[in-house]
Amino acid sequence: MPVTGAGARAQLDVQDRGVRPDPGEHRVGVAHVPGELGELPHRVVAGLGSIILLGHHDYHGNVDDVTEPFPDLAGVRALVTGGTSGLGFAMSQALAEAGARVVLTGRDGQRVREAAARIASDTRVTGLAMDVRDEQSVTDGIDRALTSLGGIDVLVNNAGIGMRTVNPDFMTEPIGFWQVSPDGFRDLLATNVLGYFLVARAVAPQMLEAGHGKIVNISVSETTMRRKGFTPYGPSRAATEALSHIMAADLAGTGIDVNLLLPGGATRSGMTPDSAPEDMQATWLDPAIMGPPVVWLASPASDGLTDQRIVATEFADR
Repeated sequence: MPVTGAGARAQLDVQDRGVRPDPGEHRVGVAHVPGELGELPHRVVAGLGSIILLGHHDYHGNVDDVTEPFPDLAGVRALVTGGTSGLGFAMSQALAEAGARVVLTGRDGQRVREAAARIASDTRVTGLAMDVRDEQSVTDGIDRALTSLGGIDVLVNNAGIGMRTVNPDFMTEPIGFWQVSPDGFRDLLATNVLGYFLVARAVAPQMLEAGHGKIVNISVSETTMRRKGFTPYGPSRAATEALSHIMAADLAGTGIDVNLLLPGGATRSGMTPDSAPEDMQATWLDPAIMGPPVVWLASPASDGLTDQRIVATEFADR
């Protein structure tokens, strides 16, 4: 399926990958585009015979050659957990800049307020203190978010902690699973796995009543799930990935789409150690790479696309 590129780019050969749920309405392909850093894969999503996403990014996630306007999220109400820094902050910012009203959460009330203020000085972005590990905190937090927004159209399940909490030097001096403390193991799984479950569980009934909604579960590369020295972070992300597929199956036919979104490589965030070698840090992605795909997933353009695993480095911005 040939696709016309932007500017000097001629045609891109797109390999059809057969997307669920209706191949007649959605197709996803990967266009391989030569560039300064070698041939890079670009995700292309087509709908009803016309390309709705096509662009170019470099390895670090900087996007250019945008072929269509950025999705307009005016009227969309989004909740982003773990939104005070890293991927969560970048996604909250991208959603707000596209016109959505955003509630971002974190454990510390002052940090969430400061993060919200850095994105927008008006009431379009609100900071909400919520501990995703605690059922009552989640219940109260979702109630406050619903009161603030009047409803939640998009949930971005992002709150999580990384290997630094059990081994600050995990990238240079990995430890065996037998050296991980049980308390550290439990706390990480409570945040990364139980947290996704509790927040989605609290939001889903309101989405079901509305007859529509989008849940985006943030994940990591499969190699990270199995990497030496990555207990318990790797297993926690394998669990949330499985949970996301089950959420999608449970919500099939309800109008609620559930998808996975991951950066596609190590990203500069609070989860990566400052002590890592400079040559290693030079390869890390900018968290802003998550902006274009999360905005598209929050928009009507992605309606009906569910149970997919979207990699930001393979995603073409519209």
